[in-house]
Amino acid sequence: MELFDLTGKVAVVTGSTKGIGKAIAERLAEHGAKVVISSRKANACEAVSTAINEKHPGASIAVPANISSKDDLQRLVDEARKAFGKIDILVCNAASNPYYGPMSGLPDDAFHKILDNNIVSNHWLIHMVAPEMVERRDGSIIVVSSVGGLRGTGVLGAYAISKAADMQLARNLAQELSPHNIRVNCIAPGLVKTDFARALWDTPEAEKRSSRDTPLRRLGEPDDIAGAAVYLASRAGAWTTGQTIVVDGGATC
Repeated sequence: MELFDLTGKVAVVTGSTKGIGKAIAERLAEHGAKVVISSRKANACEAVSTAINEKHPGASIAVPANISSKDDLQRLVDEARKAFGKIDILVCNAASNPYYGPMSGLPDDAFHKILDNNIVSNHWLIHMVAPEMVERRDGSIIVVSSVGGLRGTGVLGAYAISKAADMQLARNLAQELSPHNIRVNCIAPGLVKTDFARALWDTPEAEKRSSRDTPLRRLGEPDDIAGAAVYLASRAGAWTTGQTIVVDGGATC
């Protein structure tokens, strides 16, 4: 258990009111971390934070924030520090994908939104927390990417571009920050049964079609991704940096 013990650690998880982000926050709290729940909707943040506190008293606070707003992200960081004194773990999970279809039809405003929310916001948030990690010579930064960033797609092009960029962001920052004992990594999930990806699995036929070529013969569940985050956040992942861990049921193999 020592390898995965997060007692005394503080984690900020964006997009943590449902799906993968919620599962990550719950598992981090289960392993001893204090967790800051954040998404755009205050009521949803409070509900998840309250549920965590019922199981682990005092382990969570809710700080709603829109990742497209640099001011909101700074307030998120400030409130986390005010409540818990520091930030040891940052999970950049929130993302946007307002367009589904070929890139030839991609509106400029949608392209900008995808790149800003999925790459630039991560850049902002990481550099808001990195200085204190450098000072303590300790920290783990996790970016939730996607297997979409590893292969071509005819319908999710801009999203896939942003997720490939997140992998490179992690590699670049690992070069910059790892000498200060700060680890920066990505998790690349395959198709997980979340609201975000509902269009790809929300009927029995769609789920069967989507899982057909997956060696494990099923789609992922949010909790399937949470274990990788616990590993990267804990001492178990102390010698892992600059990596993209693929968790996809074998789909890319």
